[in-house]
Amino acid sequence: MVDFQETGDFMKQVFSRLMDWQRFYTLMKRGLKVFLFYLTVLSLFRFVFILWMHDYMSDAVGASDVLMALWRGLRISCQSAGILMLVSLVPAWLCNVLRPGLESRVQTVVHMFTMVVVSVLFVARFPYYRQFHSGFNQLMFNAANDDVYALLISLIKEFYLPVRLAGAFVLAYVLYRALQWLLAKDIVPSLPQLPKIGKWLYRAAFLWGLYILSLLVTFGGSLNWQTAVDWENAGVTKDNFLNEAILDDLQAVYRGYTMNGRLEACNGLNFTTDQIRELTANLTGKPAVSDDLDTYLTRSAQGAQVARPQQIFVIISESYANWPLLDKYKDLHIADEMRALIAEDDTDYCRSFLPNGASTVSAVTGVVTGFADANLYLTTMPEAFAEPYPTASAPQLKRLGYTTNFWYAGPATWERIGAFTKAQGYDHFYSRGDFGDVPGSVWGCDDEYLYEKVLDGVPAGQPSFNVILNVSNHSPYTVDVVSKGFDAEKVKAALPPEVREDQDLLRELGHYWYATQETTKFVKAIKEKYPDSLIVIVGDHADRYNIDKTPSMYERYGIPFIVTGRGVHKGILLPDAAGSQIDIVPTILEMIAPQGFSYEALGSSLTRTNRQGVNYGFWITHDNIGKADVVPIEPESIDGSNTPVDEPKLQNYIDAIRSVSWWRAKYGPVLDETKLEGRE
Repeated sequence: MVDFQETGDFMKQVFSRLMDWQRFYTLMKRGLKVFLFYLTVLSLFRFVFILWMHDYMSDAVGASDVLMALWRGLRISCQSAGILMLVSLVPAWLCNVLRPGLESRVQTVVHMFTMVVVSVLFVARFPYYRQFHSGFNQLMFNAANDDVYALLISLIKEFYLPVRLAGAFVLAYVLYRALQWLLAKDIVPSLPQLPKIGKWLYRAAFLWGLYILSLLVTFGGSLNWQTAVDWENAGVTKDNFLNEAILDDLQAVYRGYTMNGRLEACNGLNFTTDQIRELTANLTGKPAVSDDLDTYLTRSAQGAQVARPQQIFVIISESYANWPLLDKYKDLHIADEMRALIAEDDTDYCRSFLPNGASTVSAVTGVVTGFADANLYLTTMPEAFAEPYPTASAPQLKRLGYTTNFWYAGPATWERIGAFTKAQGYDHFYSRGDFGDVPGSVWGCDDEYLYEKVLDGVPAGQPSFNVILNVSNHSPYTVDVVSKGFDAEKVKAALPPEVREDQDLLRELGHYWYATQETTKFVKAIKEKYPDSLIVIVGDHADRYNIDKTPSMYERYGIPFIVTGRGVHKGILLPDAAGSQIDIVPTILEMIAPQGFSYEALGSSLTRTNRQGVNYGFWITHDNIGKADVVPIEPESIDGSNTPVDEPKLQNYIDAIRSVSWWRAKYGPVLDETKLEGRE
């Protein structure tokens, strides 16, 4: 039988221990020392790694870059140190409350285990970087699929595994003894003898300090998410080695785990090879006689529509939706300059255009590779790093004599964008680390500074193709737009009464205005400096904010497609043109390439043939929009017209774009059903 008296006494004891301030205070002091210890160790490891492996740094690296890496690393290691502290503290706290006296033994086991893990990772970091020129990444998780025995033999013979393990265990022991020494020291003063009010104030200050520490741990050395440092935005230097050194080993392992998870989620789509062959043939108007997809994707340019431009710019503007450009929203005055640009004689505009996906990385992959979103995470896939796809933008523009550059306002480490664009053939990649100390947010530098760097960095007299990705129109919306000229009161007056006092919305609209201002200024500057340029402007995606709480599908997801420059004129785009981001490069190629120029593309030109677009979830024509996964198709009118939709043709288009993007990106050019064997 249950002894209720004994149980009740035990619960009283537990409650008493929970409410015992001195117990809590002693435990937290111990936790603070553990946190400081791990933060120091991880920072020291980073310093030693940089010092020992400095030969991997480029010659352009200066002392300021190293200091930036150390400081950035210290911040992100607050998160790692906090986690290691919790790993130790939580079991100790439970023991302290439930089984007093047991906590020391539990902590000993936990500390010895964590020391071994930290030490082994540190020792392994050096040969890993020499082998892969990277900190720990998703490749370490692929080892489970390798020949384990062969891998073990290789580690023993080539990397002296027993010796390195022995060194790691010695290091772990030294660290363990150092931690024990630190824990024995009273570096945090005991609660002083104070009057009652003083004691309560002291306790409040101590709890406030713990709260601040929790923020630093949560947000990677920051007090809020707006300025947080994580593994994706940590790499802000101009050197790949330093960017990798910023991540401590635990952060690098977490990065690898995350990237591997994304890779495993890339299941693609379910089409048979016979279906893909028929769909592709139907899409391209070629007979379905080949299993080589590239034969279907190969096109021949019809002849240049504009004089060959010296410079080409594709501006992918963060969250730049199309709805503010519509006449019904003109009184907001947040897109006046872009509307004025669209009205110019050397500019044309397509109103019916979709992003490749719901995120920036999908826009990047669409422009860089020419593939639509097909449930593949291309920036993680080994196939995307093996060689450029034949539909990739950079190699095809290089065949026309252009140097290819990718300009990104954020860090090169975000979504592996630097490595990805280089792997897909871009000659140069520039990111925040190359721009020096310029203002910005956690996502990257402000638009005006990005454009300034591009304007100064594009060499005159050398043909170049430039993709520019800005970030300012993204939360946390840190630009002081009022100081830049944003008339908040004028915008408020035009807002519906129910959202007029919504300060968050006003700040978002201000940043759209800022993106418009800086982009149009840049376009004007480009036309003055390089009058023979061709410029394309698109949003990376929409679906972030709207003054209407229930916007139409078109207003929610549509982005603009704007082309301007020498030779461009009203009507150069088809009057009923529609498309998505995979159509950008084919449009440029058909505008500038000589007749007979051979290129590969899945999309097609908005100046020649393209009258529909599709992305991860939607399709669009000039007059209608709908959900791509709804069968039968349910069109929603864009402008109130009742223009009919050729449903079978549109459905075949959707299936063809998706199936080819999946197969060609994942399995290569040849349709081979055996590659799908065993696939769930």
